[in-house]
Amino acid sequence: MAIIRLFGLYFMLTLLMMIVGFVAAGSSNGIIIFAIIGIIINVYSYFYSDSIVLRAYGAKIIERQDNPRLYGIVKKISDLNGLPVPRIAIVSSSTPNAFATGRNPKNAVVAATNGIMSILDDNELEGVMAHEMAHVKNRDTLVMCVAATIAGFISFAARMLWWNSMFGGRNRNVHPALMILVALTAPLAAFLLQMAVSRSREFHADATAAKLTNKPWALISALKKLEWENHRKPLDCGSPSNAAMCIVNPLRGGNFFISMFSTHPPMEDRIKALEKL
Repeated sequence: MAIIRLFGLYFMLTLLMMIVGFVAAGSSNGIIIFAIIGIIINVYSYFYSDSIVLRAYGAKIIERQDNPRLYGIVKKISDLNGLPVPRIAIVSSSTPNAFATGRNPKNAVVAATNGIMSILDDNELEGVMAHEMAHVKNRDTLVMCVAATIAGFISFAARMLWWNSMFGGRNRNVHPALMILVALTAPLAAFLLQMAVSRSREFHADATAAKLTNKPWALISALKKLEWENHRKPLDCGSPSNAAMCIVNPLRGGNFFISMFSTHPPMEDRIKALEKL
C-alpha cells in the first residue's frame, strides 16, 4: 500500500502539472513541457530533499559532542529500529518542534528545535524522536518533500496563469473561464493531495513510535505540550510547504478553514488513537 500511495501521489501531482501546462499553452506542447519539468523536479527532490528542507529551516548538523542528550536518544531509537544513525540537526528556534527528511534511512536527517529540548523530558523527547524515525523507516520523508516541492510549483504556475488571464494574456485556444478555473483549483488540488498523505502517515508514525518505545503516555504528553506551545507561538522559520514534515502543525490555526486544510490531523484524534494502544 505504501508503494501504491507513493506512485499514486507522483502520478496525480504530475497529471495536475500537465493540465496546467495544457491550459497555459493551449496545446500538447504545454503538456510535454510541464511533464518534463515534473520529472526534473521529482529527480531533484529525490536527491536533494534533505538539503532543501534543512536550508529552509536554517538547521545545522551536529555531532555527538555538540548535544550528547539528543544524539544519545536518536542513537537509541535507531538501534531499536535496526537503522543506521541518521544525521542530527538543531534548528535555532524557541518554538518546540521536530521533523525528519531525506530520501532513505542511509541519507536521513532528524532535526529538533532548541525549544523542544527545553520543554520535554527524556521520555517525551524519546517519543518524539521515535515518531520522526518512524517517518524515516517508512520513507515518508521522501514522499512529503516531493509532494511539497511539486505542489509549490503547481501553485506558482497557476498564479502565473491567473495573472495572465487577468491582464489580457489570454490563450486563444482555451476559454478564459477554464484558465481561471484551473488557476484557482490546481493549487488547492495539489495541497489536498499533500494533506491527505500527511494526515494518514502521522497516525502511522504515532503508533509506530508508541509501540517501539512502549511508552505511549510519553508521546501523548509530548504532543499536548507541543500543540499548546506551537499554537501560542508558531515556528518563525521554514515555509508552509514544509509544514507537513513537523511533528505538530507549526502554523497558526484555530478557525474552521485552517483546520480543514491543515496538513496534520486534529491533535485530539491523534491522542485518542494513542490512548487505545
